[in-house]
Amino acid sequence: MVGRFFWAAVSGFLLGIAARSFLPLGHSSVAFFLLLGCAIGALAYVDPPKRRQGILVSCFLFAFALGIVRMDVATLSGDPMLTAHIGTQVTIEGVVSAEPDVRDNSVRVAIATSKIISPVRLSTHAGVLAVLPAHADVYYGEPVHAWGILQAPQAFDTGSGRQFAYPQYLAAQGINYELSLAQAEGVQGAPWAGNPLQAAAIGIKETFLKGVAAALPEPEAGLAGGITVGDKRSIGADLTTQFQNVGLVHVVVLSGYNITVVLSSAAWVLVHLGAPRIVQFGASGFLVCFFILMSGGAGSATRAGLMALVAVLARATGRTFLASRALALAALLIVLWDPFELAFDPSFQLSALATLGLILFSPIFAGYLHWIPEKFALREIASSTLGTQLAVLPILLYQNGNLAIYSLPANLLALVAVPAAMLFSLIAGVSGIILGHFAVPLAFPAYMLLAYIIGVAQFFAAFPFAAISIGAFSAAWMSVAYAILFAGAWFMHIKKIGRAQ
Repeated sequence: MVGRFFWAAVSGFLLGIAARSFLPLGHSSVAFFLLLGCAIGALAYVDPPKRRQGILVSCFLFAFALGIVRMDVATLSGDPMLTAHIGTQVTIEGVVSAEPDVRDNSVRVAIATSKIISPVRLSTHAGVLAVLPAHADVYYGEPVHAWGILQAPQAFDTGSGRQFAYPQYLAAQGINYELSLAQAEGVQGAPWAGNPLQAAAIGIKETFLKGVAAALPEPEAGLAGGITVGDKRSIGADLTTQFQNVGLVHVVVLSGYNITVVLSSAAWVLVHLGAPRIVQFGASGFLVCFFILMSGGAGSATRAGLMALVAVLARATGRTFLASRALALAALLIVLWDPFELAFDPSFQLSALATLGLILFSPIFAGYLHWIPEKFALREIASSTLGTQLAVLPILLYQNGNLAIYSLPANLLALVAVPAAMLFSLIAGVSGIILGHFAVPLAFPAYMLLAYIIGVAQFFAAFPFAAISIGAFSAAWMSVAYAILFAGAWFMHIKKIGRAQ
């Protein structure tokens, strides 16, 4: 019964946030659901045979109302002072609030604004994304003056009629405005204003990437930076497209799947060494903290690490639906902290669904893959790939319509090399820090593994019809697809219990 209350509360809260994300639900709606919950609870109290069901429904409605309230509190309305100057040239003063996002032709910098300097001088508090020229010299925590054309973020077409909710995506990062065609300079004499731990993490990441660049050529260096510390510059647009077309794009970045592969490999080694379970979980926690630190403390890496720990918990305990509760709790905490994540952050959605696929679907596939040998963890890779790909397929098709035909063979061939590639990339980066270009011989194993992964992607991307484009469809059809998938998983679970009895 406790489990049912847990699921009623979690599902109600998440659905309340989702509903408020797309519908203008206000205080009257909250009052309605609270009163309805009270009424159903009162009726359940006077009707003992239906008491449990009534209390569950009341719990769901109360949580639904709380979800609406949480999303309503988080909704950013903007600053009237800045809104009045949209479309005009402004100069602002603020602090760089996140690691600059360096791209091929620009540097995108999040600025926590404290005042407008021009055309008027007023205090303000808002998040602004300044799009600076390539190679702009700014750093996290630096007080800056930035000037450019102030704009409100706009949703845009991603292809095949699909719209990306860009304003809400930026709102998840506390950003309301964009500063296009911008320039920035440091404020002379102003004290540094960042978080020391965050700055230290970013410094470690940047030092490591310099070591990787010294030890490895491109595009192998870009791939090494992507799989180890989540470097967004990674391997370039063309090669990234090839990875997307063969279903290997999750390898390019530090994802929950990548960390799960490493944690699973470490757990396998510890099990064969006879280490107790507490040591296995301790090592997993240490590795997750290590990856978070090496990624510069990025929120995406924190989320991926948390999801990976849940997946490892599922495999270590063998209790699928206990792990699903852990995943639900992790998602609840993340969304409670930032409710925009649920509906408007694709990385959170993919990370959560991929982890759910590992928990629910991978064991089902593993039961039908006896013909695949266990050597080199091939069966585990195959079942994990099928489980995660099935779980994320509806939302990927909804978001970009890209159906990778050769995903399974590409993943089977590439993922077997990922743990070793991450380990030797780490060795290459550290060697590059110490020895500079003299570390090239030590980085040769990493180079071979990374070149192999890239070669697999390029090989399958060259096949005809490597990817098929699916036309845009509504979120309702995506919801139906997930309802069918989860109903099937539940049926298989009940069937398994029946066989056991």
